[in-house]
Order: sequence, then C-alpha cells, then structure tokens
Amino acid sequence: MANPTVRILMLLELLQSYRHMSGRELAERLDVDRRTLRRYIQALEDLGIPVTTERGRHGGYRLMPGFKLPPLMFTSEEALAVSLGLLAAQGLGIAETAPALETTRAKLERVMPARLKQQAQALSESARLELPSARAPGDERLLILFATATQARQRVRLDYRDDREQHTRRALNPYGLVFRSGRWYVSGWCHLRRDLRSFRLDRIVEATPLEASFERPMDFDPAEYLANSIASLPRAIAVSVRFDAELANIVAELGRNIGVFTPDGSAVMLHARTDSLDWFARQLAHQPFDFEILDPPGLRDALSKQAVRLQRLAAKK
Repeated sequence: MANPTVRILMLLELLQSYRHMSGRELAERLDVDRRTLRRYIQALEDLGIPVTTERGRHGGYRLMPGFKLPPLMFTSEEALAVSLGLLAAQGLGIAETAPALETTRAKLERVMPARLKQQAQALSESARLELPSARAPGDERLLILFATATQARQRVRLDYRDDREQHTRRALNPYGLVFRSGRWYVSGWCHLRRDLRSFRLDRIVEATPLEASFERPMDFDPAEYLANSIASLPRAIAVSVRFDAELANIVAELGRNIGVFTPDGSAVMLHARTDSLDWFARQLAHQPFDFEILDPPGLRDALSKQAVRLQRLAAKK
C-alpha cells in the first residue's frame, strides 16, 4: 500500500492531468476516504500549490487556472547521478520500492530532454552495479520511521529479537542508519543498556515513535561506529597484526568487518578478535603485502600450517 507521501504526489499528478475531478473520483483513485483526501489537499496547499474547491452537486477540486509546476531541468551530470542512484537502489533489499523505481525512472525520462533521456535509458539498460546484495529483506516503513525520527531527534520504542531469539523492549535515541554488507542497521543511544548500540532492522519486530526528544552528538558517525562495534564483538582470542601497506589497500583486501585498523607510522595496526586462529591465518595467507604477527603466538603456528599445506599442494603433479 502506498504511503501518504506517494499518494499526495499521485493526487498532484491527477489534478495536473485532469481539468476537474470530484472528491469521490479522487478518493477512489487514491484508495482513501474523503476525510483523508481533504488532509492531502491541505498538504498540497501547505506546499504553496493552489487547489480550488468547488462546492455543490457538481463540485470538486482543480488546480488554479494557469498553474503549472516548473519543468525539471537536468544537466548531463545530474541525469547521470539520478540514473546511477536508481540502479544502486535496486540492491538495497526494499521489495516495496521495486515498482516505485520503475515509475520514477519513467517519470524522469518523460520530462528530460531527448538527449538526456537517451543517455539515461542507455545507462539503465547496459549498466550493472556489483554492489553487495541484500542479505535480509528491508522494511520500507521502518526505514522511513527511523530516518524521520533521526532527523526530528525523536525517541523510538522498539521490540527487538536478537540472534538467540530473545525478545527485549527498548527505548532508542536513533542517531543514524547504515546499509552494510547487505543489511540495514540503526545506531544510537539505548536506554535499556545505557550505552551506544546498533540494531539490525530485520530483527526489529515493531517500532513506535515516542513524544520524548533528544540531542544527537555532533561528531557521531553511524557508519564508523557500526564498523568498530562489529569488529569488536567479544570473540575468544585477541589478535594484533602490523601491515606494511596503506590503510585503503588493506581495507580493500580484508574488509572492515575483520577488526579495527589504526595508523602506526608508515604501517597499519590491526586489532581484532576471532574464535578460530586457523580461519584468521587463511585470511592472512592470501594478502599481497607483508605483515608481522604480534599476538598471539598461536597465530604464527596456524599460518605455518597454511604454508605447509600450500607447499604440499604446489608439489602435486
């Protein structure tokens, strides 16, 4: 079912397309009752769009004669940005947006000049973005709820189901949303734990905005906090490795989920935790740059085992 914003835009399009429509016709087209329709009409008027109301047996609604929205004008760079944005949105795991992406693309192409329309269509048909696929279905309602609450600095009550199927009810000051490794997360101050926490949206059973407000820390980076919290999960064995390479190159090879990276002169330190030294040794074995294992000594033994295995495989005829 379309959300109110989509329906308000649909109402505007109907009023632009038809000279005059009765309240009954508009309500039926939008699949809402007459009271809700009047709220949508008021929303358009609040945006400065002049809607005239005609009462009586043949009354209805129309836009003020001569009113037209200014046409959308795009530069070539803006058209490219919009087209790439629509392509990227396909991989965000929000099933409800799939039809909206197609209608949005069609509406944009309808108002673009012929040259830009041809460029946008070519990009849509020939380009594919190899972004991480969604590993869990996204919920459009939750995304909008938390985005709105974050912007309005509004506390949210949520019912959460963790990875052990345990349910808790929490109050959260949402500081930001992050799409990472195919999943959506919301990070903020958890009043139950009295600390910063991140929550997967696909594990949120229900969420309700509350009246309470909050102040968001000015320097809070939800993506950085999420990366550090995932890398610092309480696994059994602490690991420290120094790499002789640039930070960007190491992150490109190992990913940020493996641990916390910090500059160390011309090198980079990795502090991580793992439940398997053999697994960690395999991650190190295929790195293209030099490194030094600082801790634990058992990781050196695990890496030696990997070296022996590779030598044995290389000697096979």
